[in-house]
Amino acid sequence: MVAVQSPKIYDAMVIGSGITGGWAAKELTEKGLEVLVLEAGRNIVPARDYSEHVPPWEVQFRGLKDHRKLAEEQPVQRLAGACDEWASKFFVNDLDNPYSTHPEGDEFRWIRGRQVGGRSIMWGRQSYRWSDLDFEANAKDGYGVDWPIRYRDLAPWYDHVEDFAGICGQNEGLAQLPDGKFLPPIEMNCVEKEVRGRLDKAFGGARRFMHARAAVLTKAHKGRRACHYCGPCRRGCMTRSYFSSLNSTLPAAQATGRMTLRPHSVVREITVDPRTGKARGATVIDGRTLETREFRARMVFLCTSTVESARILLNSRSATFPDGLANSSGQVGRNLMDHFFQVGGSGLIEGFLDKTTFGRRPNACYMPRYVNLDGEGSDFLRGYGFQGGVNRGTTWRSATTRPGFGADFKHSLREQGPWRMRLVAFGECLPNPDNRVEIDPDVVDKWGVPVPRIHMRFGENEELMRADVKKTVVETLEAAGAKKISTFDRESKPGFAIHEMGTVRMGRDKRTSVLNGNNQAWDVTNLFVTDGSCMASTAWQNPSLTYMALTARAADYAARQLGDGQL
Repeated sequence: MVAVQSPKIYDAMVIGSGITGGWAAKELTEKGLEVLVLEAGRNIVPARDYSEHVPPWEVQFRGLKDHRKLAEEQPVQRLAGACDEWASKFFVNDLDNPYSTHPEGDEFRWIRGRQVGGRSIMWGRQSYRWSDLDFEANAKDGYGVDWPIRYRDLAPWYDHVEDFAGICGQNEGLAQLPDGKFLPPIEMNCVEKEVRGRLDKAFGGARRFMHARAAVLTKAHKGRRACHYCGPCRRGCMTRSYFSSLNSTLPAAQATGRMTLRPHSVVREITVDPRTGKARGATVIDGRTLETREFRARMVFLCTSTVESARILLNSRSATFPDGLANSSGQVGRNLMDHFFQVGGSGLIEGFLDKTTFGRRPNACYMPRYVNLDGEGSDFLRGYGFQGGVNRGTTWRSATTRPGFGADFKHSLREQGPWRMRLVAFGECLPNPDNRVEIDPDVVDKWGVPVPRIHMRFGENEELMRADVKKTVVETLEAAGAKKISTFDRESKPGFAIHEMGTVRMGRDKRTSVLNGNNQAWDVTNLFVTDGSCMASTAWQNPSLTYMALTARAADYAARQLGDGQL
């Protein structure tokens, strides 16, 4: 099929409109560049599409989901907790967007959102800086390639994105989790404050139970209103209190008058000028009409998420790049990673029955990594952190299985149970070149684009770490004063933490990496990749804040290079 060429040549093309695409659009337009943003999915209109204040009795299945439709159309997406009756519209149709898994790998759960704003509409908003403990890990233990940057290179860009996005939190003075520029934290409840004190006393501050750091406004900030704790953030946020590209960066880019946003634009491949070997633009399939067009730009930012970015590069084959764009190293698609999770513990905290909570906090508490901080002293490498908190559950859900009728029964549903503390670990996954994304030669999606075939499984190090989680979480809960402690270890499939990283990694050597220290492709100097695919390791923290900082930093570099005629 011959693509119709668009006559306009933009300064920059941004592929993807999620967390990193939004930041690229904002930074580049504010530096004076004319930018085209290509989004594969539909536009989102908050007044029409957000539904955080719609009560259960106003949706068809009263919040219990259309299980038959989800099983047929979203068999993978429905497994994500955020894919409920309100928010399922923000997740892809798996029939239209298939992918395959390698027969020698585990099941990979690829959770996706194809719309303006991407998954930034439904993300968990946990926002943590990395430290040199993380940036130096590959070089110290020999897994993966050395990061081409260190914390000092990214620190001012963490400042930059925190200042704009609005991150709530509290400085703790921990070397493994650098402090930042925070709005006031989301308050701990009275039991969590007590638990913090108990753990500090028991472990001398080594296992710090702290406020979660989250991209949620606790006071008005840059034209956005403070959170009012309504609860279901994954369904949208009319007050724009949580950070998303739709709520924040894309409106900022739009305000410059230099952004053109084009939804329903499915990128098949990035095109190359055969004379220069540089990126020329992208071949785009209209998501509704299936018309094929080529759009052109002086440079390209690829921001479509880890698996999709690898897919686009591998599909971008030409005489100049027969194995895929920017792939002279053979590393495109390699070293796919994701955090493991769904392992931890819980227990009852006695007392405080005269206390309760009000509102629905959008986040709770965090416990940073405390293992292997001074060298690898365990039988595994690297480490993990915990997310969790303490709360009182209500008994109303049990009404579906126990007898009762009338006013007394209804009033009993409002009774609160005891306080329960729960901790869930998120642990680091080592880089492994055998964990990879390839192109399936036999399967295409609804738009005729070859789909990814994913081969990934967690290794021995991750399994050893899971075992350690179950041991230390019991120690922690006991020190917190919990009773009736139990651990859990549910099957954690790769991809399901929705923190997938790698496949287009940064490095110091073009023979072993795809990108340099500025997120610039070694082989194609006007191509930048700043989503999770650029990561050389996973660390143990939630990664999105680091993606944002890397994107802002790369955009600054790219704009200067373009202005100097270097691209």
